[in-house]
Amino acid sequence: MPAPKSLFCRQILLPEGWASDVVLGIGGDGRITSVGPCSEAAGTPEEAAGPVVPALQNLHSHAFQRAMAGLAEIAGSTDDSFWTWRDTMYRLVGRMSPDDIEAVAAKLYSELLKGGFGHIVEFHYFHHAAGGRHYANPAETSLRIIRAAKATGIGLTHLPVFYAHAGFGGTEPGEGQRPFIHDIDQFLSLLDALQPECAAASATLGLAIHSLRAATPDEMRTILAAEKTGGPIHIHVAEQEREVEDCIAWSGRRPVEFLLDEMPVDDRWCAIHATHMTADETARLARSGAVAGLCPATEANLGDGIFPATDFAALGGAYGVGTDSHVATTVAEELRLLEYGQRLRDRRRNRLATGAGASVGRTVFDATLKGGAQAAGLGSSGIHVGARADLVVLDGNDPFIGTAKDDQILDRWLFALGNGAVRDVMAAGQWVVREGRHNQEESIDSAFREVLARLV
Repeated sequence: MPAPKSLFCRQILLPEGWASDVVLGIGGDGRITSVGPCSEAAGTPEEAAGPVVPALQNLHSHAFQRAMAGLAEIAGSTDDSFWTWRDTMYRLVGRMSPDDIEAVAAKLYSELLKGGFGHIVEFHYFHHAAGGRHYANPAETSLRIIRAAKATGIGLTHLPVFYAHAGFGGTEPGEGQRPFIHDIDQFLSLLDALQPECAAASATLGLAIHSLRAATPDEMRTILAAEKTGGPIHIHVAEQEREVEDCIAWSGRRPVEFLLDEMPVDDRWCAIHATHMTADETARLARSGAVAGLCPATEANLGDGIFPATDFAALGGAYGVGTDSHVATTVAEELRLLEYGQRLRDRRRNRLATGAGASVGRTVFDATLKGGAQAAGLGSSGIHVGARADLVVLDGNDPFIGTAKDDQILDRWLFALGNGAVRDVMAAGQWVVREGRHNQEESIDSAFREVLARLV
């Protein structure tokens, strides 16, 4: 176990607000043991090289899709959409091995750490080989995700995904979907097998239902009654307009409406995307206690639409952000696009601020930190005693950061500087990023380059 350490922070964002001249005590287990004034510190602590903020939780990831970032930007012969993008993704899946999945995930997780994320929620549905052939170990690809997270240092919530059908009403899956498919018994056995593996890796285990398209209501109810993880439950819902139309044709109800009517949605749940909702659905989802899992860069890339974040937040709804298909990998880009989408829709500025004089950066940072922790199954959020020491040090030598104070720091980072402001990142008490470079960068990049050269 690493030796305990302490870190002196001239400026730090604590749950109660910004503070100056604070020393964090960090135990050998990677958790914060004390938060106090410099005068109480034993010995000489290391000094952070700039303002310190909590690393965010990334609440939605399909790690393997990082390998195809930028490869679906060639216009087709018809109107391109999520559904044409999906065909490109299926072709990638058919060529990837477990070794490839691990190498791509490690590359992604190192990038996410450099982008200011300290924890990843992996919505993992890539379970089998091409054509649906099962590996000798049914948990093979999940174990590769766990290994990649451990190697890079990022915290992990692992969500194996139940996926059985191609469309509403139990439609037979297509050939491109075969690597994702389980029956109920296989899926529950996978969850049981992953319990000790996640515990050994200090990872949180939950589960996901891919979507209302991919599981029948009876299958969902059976899984929810039998699962024993106690962790988060995530589902894609109402991402595309066609999905809404197909759900109405199948059930007479819209996707979020159907989900809230038929399933026991509560604060364990995270509704991924939930882009297309009526005012009533928006209010009901906010009241349910579930987190809305927003992926602004991917939603923009796919042309999905704009989530009603201003209305949802005004109703007290909880939300967080993820990077989904990983066309972006930084906190700054996701939070900036979240706010900018609301501005473009409303043709007004500063949409998600909590009121006159409030910082937009602070508002969205606090909200996504809290919602992300809930969606990851972590409970509390922020820098406090008992929390995992996942910290972002912004570059105090940058003039924009060095001359900013309190919430100005977040506004400069998120709306003016972007990822260039992230200098150092600590994960579970260990420095994994220093001066913008991951400590395993060379080996991770080498393995990733080999995968891309073969796949592309």
